[in-house]
Amino acid sequence: MNVNPSGWRPDMGASEGGGETETFTGNRALMLEESLIFELGDTGTTGVDLEPKPSAATRLGGLERNRPIGLAGLTEPQTVRHYTRLSRQNYAIDLGLFPLGSCTMKHNPRLNEKVARMPGFADIHPLQPTDTVQGALALIEMLGEWLIKLTGMHSVAMSPKAGAHGELCGLLAIRAALEARGDAREVVLVPESAHGTNPATAAFVGYRVENIPANERGRVDLDALKSRLGPDVAAVMITNPNTCGLFEPDMAAISEAVHAAGGLVYCDGANFNAIVGRVRPGDLGIDAMHINLHKTFSTPHGGGGPGSGPVVFSEALTPFAPLPFVERQGDQFTLVEEESAGEHHGQSFGRMTAFHGQMGMFTRAMAYILSHGADGLRQVSEDAVLNANYILRSLEDVLDAPFGASGPCMHEALFSDKGFRDGLGTLDLAKGLIDEGFHPMTMYFPLVVHGAMLIEPTETESKAALDQFIGALRSVAERAKAGDQSLKAAPVHAPRRRLDETLAARKPVLVYKEPEQAEAAE
Repeated sequence: MNVNPSGWRPDMGASEGGGETETFTGNRALMLEESLIFELGDTGTTGVDLEPKPSAATRLGGLERNRPIGLAGLTEPQTVRHYTRLSRQNYAIDLGLFPLGSCTMKHNPRLNEKVARMPGFADIHPLQPTDTVQGALALIEMLGEWLIKLTGMHSVAMSPKAGAHGELCGLLAIRAALEARGDAREVVLVPESAHGTNPATAAFVGYRVENIPANERGRVDLDALKSRLGPDVAAVMITNPNTCGLFEPDMAAISEAVHAAGGLVYCDGANFNAIVGRVRPGDLGIDAMHINLHKTFSTPHGGGGPGSGPVVFSEALTPFAPLPFVERQGDQFTLVEEESAGEHHGQSFGRMTAFHGQMGMFTRAMAYILSHGADGLRQVSEDAVLNANYILRSLEDVLDAPFGASGPCMHEALFSDKGFRDGLGTLDLAKGLIDEGFHPMTMYFPLVVHGAMLIEPTETESKAALDQFIGALRSVAERAKAGDQSLKAAPVHAPRRRLDETLAARKPVLVYKEPEQAEAAE
């Protein structure tokens, strides 16, 4: 695919075929070189005039600042230009495809943002009386009903703030259910194909974590799981589809075996975007599952602000779900608190957070759901799976696909660096991809595959965008398989060259020093 028909390259200088031409400023046309903020200004100057701080007693209990903060002083134009120039060096979903596997960096529709900024959603306060926020509570209840129907579960907790917080919520409900029946179990089984937060959450709750291996097809080894089940196993935490981008076809059998042994099943629903509208986890015997709204329903990811990880529960776990919860009482909506909880949450383990979820994320997710409808959500998952399989089959002749022969993948395609020559590996390919103008894929994860490269195109990318990405990745992969050592220097066209990541990890510079202090230290 010829994406640059002119033949011009950024590394061409003024002379034909020459090397890169240096500039006085270090800028390369509109790619502006930007110094550190401490190199632009100094701590002895300021861009604004402030009155001296009045002396007054504090209420900080001795925690007040007793020395200068050490920030450089800049004028307003300097400050605006500094952060604007830095922002132009960021890669973002509005610039191009984000191939991060298991992270689902999809386009955030502007309709969602418009709705989230409507008066009554954007300007409400968590301490307002419930009779003044009826519309917000109605939206929370509506979103919860959609999540229950889409998952085939019995109830939902909307208060968890993120995926790992949702995992904590689910395991606390499982522990409460086991304690209610006087069954003190100590072990949580976690397949090696699960997300890394699963064992971390189980350990945080106080369980001992044991690993369940994967089979040669990248799925849970059902026989190994069954052989480990016993009276000490509280739960199994399983990611489905898993981190290899594969659906667990034995999910119903896994749930049946765990329940027969007296345990409960927690499903990591981070990859629900691959099956929404197609599979209801409740039909597979799941007892609790969190849903990442940013992955499945397009709310902002990471830097977009506080997240949201609602948790759906089976009928068996509903009595132990957290408080408060939104309930319709006649024509009114209310937040049911602990003192008035009835049979619905009669054995609740308590609260997850001070306030009830993240309103901005709820509003965006609800706008996404309503704009798509049930049939649109089904198409979302179908397109996500189609795009991932298109990448898998388009590249499996040049990149090793460890589970490519075991059938179609789900929402993400998994490759490895097997076949790369002369010491080149996944990191070198990823750095080379930066020179092609793409953010790298997820690297070295999942751990079950050496040199893993996990690619998730999501449903929002067009065939033209995928073709360009496939062409770029194929080009870099062919160089790696040929042993092209120039990849060791990549990226060469980025604002910064490759960092010494080992040195940065072992000897990080955590404290800024004035230039004269730094010289003295050396």
